[in-house]
Amino acid sequence: MLKFIKHNMETISGIEIYPVISLLIFFLFFVGLYVWVFTYKKEKITEMSNIPFNE
Repeated sequence: MLKFIKHNMETISGIEIYPVISLLIFFLFFVGLYVWVFTYKKEKITEMSNIPFNE
């Protein structure tokens, strides 16, 4: 079955850019997530972690 899909994909012009774009989106998402996590304020994290105990 894979050879049928591969043959159809080879006939589409410009299809080779889609895996590169997908990898770039995936990489940029996790780099952005990494930056967001390590630049988040410690006070805000502490405040949010204490929310379940406030009641």
